[in-house]
Amino acid sequence: MPLRIVLDARRIADFGIGTYIRNLVRSLAKIDQSNRYTLVTPVAEVPEFSDLPSNFETALYDGKNSGFVQFGYTVFLRKLPADLFHVPLNAVPLWMPKPYLVTIHDMSTLLFGTNHSGYRSSLRHFYLRRGLLRADRIMTVSSATRHDVESVLGIPASRIRVVYNAPDPIFCQSSTPALANGSPQEPAYNPDIRRVLDRYRIHYPFLLYVGRTNPQKNIPRLVEAFAVLRGELQDHARFQNLRLIIIGDEIARHPALRHAVIHSRVEDSVRFLGFVPIETLRAFYQTASAFVFPSLYEGFGLPPLEAMACGTPVVCSAVSSLPEVVGQAAVIVNPENVFDIARGMREVLLDEALRGRLIVEGIKKAAQFSWERTAAEVLQAYEEIASYKKRPR
Repeated sequence: MPLRIVLDARRIADFGIGTYIRNLVRSLAKIDQSNRYTLVTPVAEVPEFSDLPSNFETALYDGKNSGFVQFGYTVFLRKLPADLFHVPLNAVPLWMPKPYLVTIHDMSTLLFGTNHSGYRSSLRHFYLRRGLLRADRIMTVSSATRHDVESVLGIPASRIRVVYNAPDPIFCQSSTPALANGSPQEPAYNPDIRRVLDRYRIHYPFLLYVGRTNPQKNIPRLVEAFAVLRGELQDHARFQNLRLIIIGDEIARHPALRHAVIHSRVEDSVRFLGFVPIETLRAFYQTASAFVFPSLYEGFGLPPLEAMACGTPVVCSAVSSLPEVVGQAAVIVNPENVFDIARGMREVLLDEALRGRLIVEGIKKAAQFSWERTAAEVLQAYEEIASYKKRPR
């Protein structure tokens, strides 16, 4: 008998979790034509799900979350015919119907939230721990996140399985250079990329950061390190006009970031573009001189892999999951040391042998992660949970 699986897709539009939901669903659709899936969505029309096969359907839930309890949502779930539920979030609704599987992407809410101490934090800790202890299976996206779940919430390691994320396939479509011809000093990009650069008026070499700009992302230190590097390269023939482009949240969301830009006197050299379409993002990855990711904490770290898949050398932190994900294919820096971040960027820009090695190794490293493999492991977990629940007692 085919299983009836309900998957919570309400955060399809989110930065990281949305990437997970979108690619997991697409890959499940490729490998599983027998089980039936109900995708809980926040709006009636979801473009990412428009071409799914007939064994996939959507169920609209447009209610608001009511704090930690989400009582209305659990009532909604209990009305859906299901053999199991998948919660691909960093939270579990109270009274979640069983059996269910939870994917934990990171522990940043407990470790770095604005209220990571006090009553609210204790309540959040209690609800998440309770939800995970009741779960029939827990998945984490890295060994580092599994360790965080064990140490912060006291969940036994035996109940947790690591199932890695992967770059979106759009970044892996080709490992060929973005350059059509020209020289490093005067690159001539292919027409599609040139249109993107012209639209944003980018006619200079740039370093790239992609992601949120909340405090644990460490963007103020990145800005300070960039200011140091700009001073060192002010007379360099190729990089004297180097810029830093930040794609993600608007600068207005985090005053400390604005202060870092002003204090470092690089207002004219740092650009904040907000969120951009994924095809545009790919063009930025392909044309960046280097990708820099000095995060203080990551549950997995998709952006460095996306940059690697596009053939861009990467500089990233030596903390949490990042060394596990990038391996030897990136320059690793101390994210708490501005001068070490600047050192990593300088080496990647100026050492041509290093750049060449990082590009080759980065493409190989990104190819080791696959959404098809992720979906196969998730599907195996679905079937194991269903099989266990159907055994006679």
